[in-house]
Amino acid sequence: MPDLILHHYPSSPFSEKIRLALGYKKLTWKSVAMPAVMPKPDLVALTGGYRKAPVLQAGADIYCDSALICDVLEHVQPEPTLYPPHLKGVCRIFAQWADSTLFWAAMAYNLQPKGVAHVFAEAPPGAVKVFGEDRKAMSGNLVRLRPGDATSAYRSYLRRIAHMAEEHDFLFGMDPCLADFAAYHALWYTRAQVPLLADILNATPAVGEWMDRMAALGHGAMVKLSAVDALTVAKAAEPMPPGQNLLIDSAFQDDHGIALGSAVSITAESFGPEATEGVLIAATRTHYSLRREDPRGGTLHVHFPRTGYVLRKADGT
Repeated sequence: MPDLILHHYPSSPFSEKIRLALGYKKLTWKSVAMPAVMPKPDLVALTGGYRKAPVLQAGADIYCDSALICDVLEHVQPEPTLYPPHLKGVCRIFAQWADSTLFWAAMAYNLQPKGVAHVFAEAPPGAVKVFGEDRKAMSGNLVRLRPGDATSAYRSYLRRIAHMAEEHDFLFGMDPCLADFAAYHALWYTRAQVPLLADILNATPAVGEWMDRMAALGHGAMVKLSAVDALTVAKAAEPMPPGQNLLIDSAFQDDHGIALGSAVSITAESFGPEATEGVLIAATRTHYSLRREDPRGGTLHVHFPRTGYVLRKADGT
């Protein structure tokens, strides 16, 4: 199997979700540091447009979105599982809530003016403006909570998570599952990146204890790799055929009237408007796969989860 290469940056919450999942499964992986804001020429050479963190690379196969990456890690290393059989449905539904509703409330709280000032305290002049313009470009029609509203929602969600953490070592039992990793990463940002705002966690000590147990999972065995070397790996490799890659299902599910072999684009529904264009080679119940060519990366297969992404013909229809 090709080496697992994670493209990420240290303060990315969704990257922390995957770093911890790698640690839980005791996997060895290679780390490629990407910029937090555009331009990201080395990453886009692999993805064709998608620019969010993290992205997982295995040879010439590129897996976008942390939800899909979790599926890949489960296939690579089934035990310990992220999806216990009796929790398969509920942990995915909870994770979808945590990666969206919980995440946006937490980040609106985290990046209130005091939080932003702390995050960029040692950054060069103009860094806050660059970051703000970058995230505004990513947001499109996304409605963001005001800090006061976000604080109220975040406190409420923390109490609900505390009720779960008081019952078990982890949210749904004695072992972590996908729900734990999805709920953890935005809270991790509060504690690790904006500690001056972390007193919001004090009212729910069970949450802090659960977070300690999650952090103890670690990040696995990591070796640094340059972005240029990651592109060299991709160009030297052949992408895995559909149905034989690191995603389990392969049966064609046509909900759009778009045939395999069509020129298409894939775009995130709400955050990150950059489209990836290529030839549709798979559309299963869980994911889409595109084949694309890049002068630096060679022939690549780029994979997206079906949920949360929009598939269109290349002409926009």
